[in-house]
Amino acid sequence: MKRLYCSCGQEVYFENTYCTVCSRSLGYDYARARMVTVDALPDGRWQDGIDGRYYQFCGNRLEYGVCNGIVDSDENQFFCLACRLNRTIPDISRPGNLQRWISIEQAKRRLVYGLLSLRLPLDAPVTGYPKGLKFDFLEDQRSNPEITEEFIGTGHHNGIITLNILEADEMQRVWQKEMSSERYRTILGHFRHEAGHYYYELLVQEYTRFTELFGDPSQSYDKALKNYYRHGPLAGWERQFISAYATSHPWEDWAETFAHYLHVQDALETAAVRGVITTLPGQVSFDEQLRHWDLLAATLNELNRCLGLADAYPFVVTPGIVAKLHFVNDTIHDYRPADS
Repeated sequence: MKRLYCSCGQEVYFENTYCTVCSRSLGYDYARARMVTVDALPDGRWQDGIDGRYYQFCGNRLEYGVCNGIVDSDENQFFCLACRLNRTIPDISRPGNLQRWISIEQAKRRLVYGLLSLRLPLDAPVTGYPKGLKFDFLEDQRSNPEITEEFIGTGHHNGIITLNILEADEMQRVWQKEMSSERYRTILGHFRHEAGHYYYELLVQEYTRFTELFGDPSQSYDKALKNYYRHGPLAGWERQFISAYATSHPWEDWAETFAHYLHVQDALETAAVRGVITTLPGQVSFDEQLRHWDLLAATLNELNRCLGLADAYPFVVTPGIVAKLHFVNDTIHDYRPADS
């Protein structure tokens, strides 16, 4: 995440809706990847005090206070780019759901920021994804007895990323993390993993190399998952896989690796703009990025341990995983238009 500022010079953050120093309203402009300081006009629009551009707040900010996105007034859009991806939102009449949705949207907006930074399309023209990337935020009977579904898991299908809103409850998420013997479980991690499934169809064209690294994707997905949940991960999986779940099927290995690629890119950009490392990810080779990441991840973990917290990045990036991360990096860069 790059550093963001109010027009008064005060540093602000990606989630802010107003400046804590000058109290002026803020809005994030996804089209221009910048935070904008705006002033209210009598006609209901908002104006950028620097370039005079006219904006309006995202409808989800106006109605529910869950977003800080803005759109150009002449776009004739009620929602910002990130909120236009929502297909189903939580029932906010139920206690706790508004706060859950706020947490979910904060994570989703960081996903969108990262995807746009990599110039990945949100409306990918892929067979089976006629509406591009979309999100359903759903409940099951565990949080709402009136719902017919006993269990809804997080997943991706035909361009739709589904998230059970219980993932926004810290206690529930930690319990599920322990039950699943996971090292890491966050809303943002879920989104980045499921986005990996979405972009698999768009990005992966070199199937020979993919199969060499990840395995044969044509093997039965359902059978592979059943085998994983029955018998657990492969012995010695840590040498070639970023997580135990990545061993279940090549598609899951790709999605887990894709998610970690996004983790690395966002964290390195943040570290660079804050002076922790000297160069932005795009200014050095990918091997050099991974060397920076190795040092940064170790530092993050040690800082957390100094504070009595769990490791921020509880993973080991082995040479086998490096090769997979290289493949993800290459497929993303190969997709970009020639003039980019």
